[in-house]
Amino acid sequence: MGMRDRLAHAWNVFRFGESPEGRQEAQSDLGASSGYRPERTRFRYASGKTIVAAIYNRIAIDVASIPIRHVRLDDAGNYLRDMTSALNNCLTIEANIDQGSRQFRQDLVQSLFDWGVAAILPVETTMNPLTTGGYDVNNMRVGEVIQWFPQHVKVRAYDERQGMKIDIIVPKGMVAIVENPLYSIMNEPNSTLQRLLRKLNLLDAVDEQSASGKLDIIIQLPYVIKTEARREEAQKRLKEIEFQLAGSQHGIAYADGTEKIVQLNRPAENNLMAQVDYLTKMLYGQLGITEEIMNGTAGPDAMLAYFNRTIEPILAAACEAMKRSFLTNTARTQGQSINYINDPFRLISIDKLAEIADKFTRNEILSSNEFRAVIGLRPSTDPKADELRNSNLRQADTAPVLDGPAQTQKPQPALPQQLTPFKQLTAPVQGVNSQNGSS
Repeated sequence: MGMRDRLAHAWNVFRFGESPEGRQEAQSDLGASSGYRPERTRFRYASGKTIVAAIYNRIAIDVASIPIRHVRLDDAGNYLRDMTSALNNCLTIEANIDQGSRQFRQDLVQSLFDWGVAAILPVETTMNPLTTGGYDVNNMRVGEVIQWFPQHVKVRAYDERQGMKIDIIVPKGMVAIVENPLYSIMNEPNSTLQRLLRKLNLLDAVDEQSASGKLDIIIQLPYVIKTEARREEAQKRLKEIEFQLAGSQHGIAYADGTEKIVQLNRPAENNLMAQVDYLTKMLYGQLGITEEIMNGTAGPDAMLAYFNRTIEPILAAACEAMKRSFLTNTARTQGQSINYINDPFRLISIDKLAEIADKFTRNEILSSNEFRAVIGLRPSTDPKADELRNSNLRQADTAPVLDGPAQTQKPQPALPQQLTPFKQLTAPVQGVNSQNGSS
């Protein structure tokens, strides 16, 4: 594009408001507005103010890092290729106007942990889902199931047209309902996580009370307070001490020699912290996570166990829910499925990765270009890089060919077996005395 064309077609977003289109856009009704993102999932107060929110966020990030795709399988159930569909576009690129695919997955997992059950609501489809099952999903949202019916559910989801969350009743077969596989650990009323939340709330209340700034003292006056006059005198003395402490720069007050002051704001001795530590360790063990996983220092073996015990059940639950709701029986018979694609080489060090690459290419499991894609390199232009072959062995089609006619050697004639060499005939016989002569 030349300089003249560039100047003619250039566009600046900050000068858009000066154009007639920009002024018309600014004067038009843009809908409801908010100072924060209204569609964003926010934890309940009991969960969002404690370490539980960090556990939710860590697991949600790890689940969202594994892509979910609309794929085609072969007869044996093996992965063939990705489907070219709007549903796959929602799962891999853009779920809705506000969320990308990875953000959508993270929102799904966080909602699943906080609510126990989350709904994947198809907002825009190519055909009416109430009349046919052969529709494609163009837009989807994560919703909260707030009421259950025999064949329907009431879902609260964000409506991007109105800019607010609304309640809508939809059939159960149209929406993908995902239940938390760790429900008994995280969402039951007396589960380990709920018990930990209650203990953390009590611990926060004790800390706030101890740090409230109150002195909590008792003043023992040198006389018995039984009459109304003595009570008024005691109240007057109390106000004098409060006035001295409030007006003093360093919080110093004086007392009479006959008065006795007892301070009560000693640190409360309780076992709340020990119970919190015990419940935290128990929760980590039941969720399949460790402190090393939380701070990012876990090894490959710990991460593998964490994936198999925690991440895989959540991914499988989400995929199964979408598969049974968004794919018809005919589509599943044709090999369509919704699967998560895990990269097994993400947590492997460079030296182990090099050893695995040698074993995979030598045993003809992956070609060189396929493994180059795993480590993020572009494919090689060498035709041999796309072939499954062991480079350490000589291939049959690459055997060396001798120049010129093949030379053959004439076989040497063998001696007849009935003939005996002359030296063997003339050899002396062992064990014969020299006096008797030679044979």
